[in-house]
Amino acid sequence: MTTLPVTGGCVCGAIRYECSQAPIAMLNCHCLDCQRSSGAPFASGFIVTESDLHITGTPKTFSVRTDNGSTVTRSFCAECGTPLFTRGENNPQFISVRFTTLDNTVEFQPMLDIWTASAQPWTCLNQDIPHYPQSP
Repeated sequence: MTTLPVTGGCVCGAIRYECSQAPIAMLNCHCLDCQRSSGAPFASGFIVTESDLHITGTPKTFSVRTDNGSTVTRSFCAECGTPLFTRGENNPQFISVRFTTLDNTVEFQPMLDIWTASAQPWTCLNQDIPHYPQSP
């Protein structure tokens, strides 16, 4: 993404964010937790450092244990239910932001697919980007 700042928010506008720096990565995650939380075969998002992300409003959070035993915390709007952010305890300085919440989704271009070991067999993976069976 070249247009800065990167901005977005939930459907109802109760939660807004602004990121002053370009994303570190843009990806599709095929883990079972992302499938369940997104209601889709994978969740797409971009990774930024938490210190570069300014959030207005107070998202509700829900934490789950992953298959490897670590905790992942997902944030969403308590008013409209829009999934917004994901943060893992293994790398708490990074936060993943759901691409569907961007004000300008046109610049989102996934750079990699992760957790493809649990990808649905009918999902078409882009062969032009790297695929990782788990998280690299």
